[in-house]
Amino acid sequence: MRSASPEEIAAMREQLRDSLEAGALGLSTGLAYASAFSAETSEVKQLAEELSAFGAIYTTHLRSEFEPVLEAMAEAFDIGRHARSPVIISHMKCAGAGNWGRSPQLLAALEKAAQDHPVGCDCYPYAASSSTLDLKQVTDAFRITITWSTPHPHQGGRDLQEIAADWGLSLLDAARKLQPAGAVYYGMDEGDVERIMSHPLAMIGSDGLPEDPFPHPRLWGAFPRVLGHFSRDKGLFALHTAVHKMTGLSAARFALHERGLIREGYWADLVLFNPQTVRDIADFKDPQRAAQGIDSVWVNGRLSYADGKPQGERQGRFLPRSGSLREGFADAKAP
Repeated sequence: MRSASPEEIAAMREQLRDSLEAGALGLSTGLAYASAFSAETSEVKQLAEELSAFGAIYTTHLRSEFEPVLEAMAEAFDIGRHARSPVIISHMKCAGAGNWGRSPQLLAALEKAAQDHPVGCDCYPYAASSSTLDLKQVTDAFRITITWSTPHPHQGGRDLQEIAADWGLSLLDAARKLQPAGAVYYGMDEGDVERIMSHPLAMIGSDGLPEDPFPHPRLWGAFPRVLGHFSRDKGLFALHTAVHKMTGLSAARFALHERGLIREGYWADLVLFNPQTVRDIADFKDPQRAAQGIDSVWVNGRLSYADGKPQGERQGRFLPRSGSLREGFADAKAP
């Protein structure tokens, strides 16, 4: 992989500008991935310059979530300031056993950046991540489960260590043999997850991957896990705060006007759930299970889920950017 040429950067800027004119929320990068890791900061800055005129947002999977995570955060904030664009760090975490316990440092950096620039983050409520099988993350320091493999699809759902033992290979050689593949990495500390998730600048996101044959349980369980396990059972934050982090705060951050709150004249995106019984059932052994305690769901005012099954046609619609996203950061404070 290599960095983009001036001609390629110009072409990408044109594509981004066309998308912003069509209502895109902003620019998202995945600088940790092999396809983008070679992109220099200056390259990303040039692309991000298109955001300012539209009041659009810069969201990023950081260049690293491991030891150099603070440097990666500084890079993201530098890009946002250059573009005069709000910054959202996607799925903020302390990845890797050697990084556990560093969440106070990350949150301090986030708070410092927020003093003079609109920033925020999202977090999913699990101490395990899911992505493609990255050879750089192969380790025996924590468990890794394979979610899919193109050459060896029958290995989906098995631990890499178990597969390697069956094949008589090292973990790294087994990972190479499985490629291309996906994996769940049990590489985070629960305390870090809780600290990040409970911070006022953090939204809740699922980061679910619906096409995985053996998906991370967050696809089915993220939001009920926050409502049940973290809010009700552990008392990490009040129920109204949990709801706000996955509705009103997100709607404000992304300028989804007339959504995220229950008010007269707003779009009726509603979930009827029992706060005493709601809980996630999906787990890492059986990840495709619907949550308990959710009675009904309305999307755009239409009943879309009831009696444990979908109701009629899907009622979702494309929501174009409406106005400047900068405004939502001034108003989006946790109650």
